[in-house]
Amino acid sequence: MLRVLAVDDEEPALEELLYLLRADPRVRTAEGAGDATAALRRIGRALENGPDGDDGIDAVFLDIHMPGLTGLDVARLLAGFARPPSVVFVTAHEGFALQAFDLKAVDYVLKPVRRERLAEAVRRLHELVHAATAPATAEQIPVELGGVTRFVPVDDVAYVEAHGDYARLHTDRGSHLVRIPISVLEERWAARGFVRIHRSHLVALARIDELRLEGGATSVRLGDTDLAVSRRHARHLRDLLMRRPGGGSA
Repeated sequence: MLRVLAVDDEEPALEELLYLLRADPRVRTAEGAGDATAALRRIGRALENGPDGDDGIDAVFLDIHMPGLTGLDVARLLAGFARPPSVVFVTAHEGFALQAFDLKAVDYVLKPVRRERLAEAVRRLHELVHAATAPATAEQIPVELGGVTRFVPVDDVAYVEAHGDYARLHTDRGSHLVRIPISVLEERWAARGFVRIHRSHLVALARIDELRLEGGATSVRLGDTDLAVSRRHARHLRDLLMRRPGGGSA
């Protein structure tokens, strides 16, 4: 079960959040802090004693706008530790989702907090903290779905399609338009196995099923999708495919 710390300078909002967290059967303990300074002191004690200590904290639910240090400031400080608690932002402001993405937040919950939406955030935390197959730093990207910000794991993305200053993420369950240029994603996700194959497309190398050479043109197949590979990227892509495990059969 999860050990969580909720941080909000508005006492009614903090009490409501703590009430909802304590009602979730996946939450073992839920403590509150009224500002960033108090939160950092509590988190510091947890980090000193280690994640298995009696004072351990698995996750921090952070408001963003607070006097002094903001929730974003706290998350940046936590990112400097080797094994920091996971972070969920709880805020009335929609405009900080990209910063949350950069800080590898697990979720981004908008106020007023709905019980069902908070339960989804707790579910993600529970899987992240306790599932042996889930890395502690699993990267996710915020997407807007019907006015709700949700986080899609980067590992679920098969390929990215450029749309000017936007990019469309294609997953097995559908696609999502995000306000991030494809060039930015190319740089950020290179270490995660994404490679540019065309000015319009960035693909996950592991998702490529076939490399085709027909009439001087190169293309790749990802499931049922065929994508063209530009001449400038074809040689590099083929070299990468040949070096991956089992690449000789590509």
